[in-house]
Amino acid sequence: MENWSPSSWRSFQIKQQPEYKDQTSLNTALERVRKLPPLVHHSEIVELKKQLAKASEGKSFLLQGGDCAERFIDCNQDAIESKFKILLQMSLIIIWRVNLPVIRLARMAGQFAKPRTSPYETLPDGSRVFSFKGDNINGFDSNDREPNPDRLVSAYFHSAATLNYLRSMIAGGVADLHSAPEWKFSNILNEETRKEYEGVVSHLLEGLNFLKAINADQTDSFKTISLFTSHEGLLLSYEEALTSKVRDKYYNLGAHFLWIGDRTRDLNGAHIEYFRGISNPIGIKCGPTMTSEELQKLVHILNPDKEAGRLTIITRYGVSKVNQLLPEHIRAVRATKVPVLWVCDPCHGNGIVTEHGIKTRNIADIMSEIEMTFKIHKEEGSILGGVHLELTGEDVTECIGGSEELKSCHLSSKYETFCDPRLNYTQSLDVAFLLANLLRKK
Repeated sequence: MENWSPSSWRSFQIKQQPEYKDQTSLNTALERVRKLPPLVHHSEIVELKKQLAKASEGKSFLLQGGDCAERFIDCNQDAIESKFKILLQMSLIIIWRVNLPVIRLARMAGQFAKPRTSPYETLPDGSRVFSFKGDNINGFDSNDREPNPDRLVSAYFHSAATLNYLRSMIAGGVADLHSAPEWKFSNILNEETRKEYEGVVSHLLEGLNFLKAINADQTDSFKTISLFTSHEGLLLSYEEALTSKVRDKYYNLGAHFLWIGDRTRDLNGAHIEYFRGISNPIGIKCGPTMTSEELQKLVHILNPDKEAGRLTIITRYGVSKVNQLLPEHIRAVRATKVPVLWVCDPCHGNGIVTEHGIKTRNIADIMSEIEMTFKIHKEEGSILGGVHLELTGEDVTECIGGSEELKSCHLSSKYETFCDPRLNYTQSLDVAFLLANLLRKK
């Protein structure tokens, strides 16, 4: 950690940052964020790291999911409840089928910024504006594209409100297993999926009733859960403002877990410099452009002390490339002798565009990449310890396929994403049942 500080990244080249016109306003906003209370406690971060270490050994499984990019307008009761409950349901399916603990890590309460291919976009009228980079930078409306520092303060309070309601639901008993019948599932459109999920809940209640009969159902493990939050650590000035020293370590107290995107993982870049110094568990996206040599160097830089649970490698190749790339990357990391948690992101590498120009994903490709990733890890003597999914608890129509058999002609009926397409409610359960089956076979 020699020569590192929360601001040392400022001496390095940086990508994907907004261009603020008024630096005085930016500094004022950052100072406001810096003085606000932490969003999470460092002890929760330490606990997550311990749990991730177990996942890397196959003793638990990481379920990370949520929106591609959160919107401020989605900071409302229904949207938060929907995402929370789909994570509960997915984890219940895995736990019940596999008897394996599940770590719930939400892409929530801070996933406001998104990298873009180009800093600008051309509108239909020919005018050129800044690309929409997320609600903590600018607005989706083309008339609100100038980066606004005040949005950083707003991002903090929207994160705080989301976290407050998540914690309130847990404290209020929403996650209590006895409440499982009340979790949303009446809108599962596919009859087979509905019956399969209802069967899980029915067997669960039978077990709980038995435990109640013998006065053994009073343990808190039935009534509460651990839920952690995560987001891509893209906007480093904001992340720096959320970073504090606790005893002899620095923590980003804006989330429990942060990851570095595939577009900002330059070995000599600012994002690697910032991430190497925080004590949070961190992730790094590993795509088709990652070489084995780069991956080895990143692993050493980001986890020099070989700390279990510290580093997660989130692979995102696409179904057509996973067989070619993953085995070599597994071998490269194994050669470093640095412990890592391997996680599959089957969404980002499988984007397609319909004949009408609509961005979507095919659930068949997503499921195939998950299956192939499990298979390769088994063949290589490695462990796939989790998945990273873009999903929502809403009944959107953004991805094709799944048990609902959605087709491209259905996408326009409820296509709501402002960024990448997400798995809808039923499709998320489809993936959960697949994961349960694969984990049980393993």
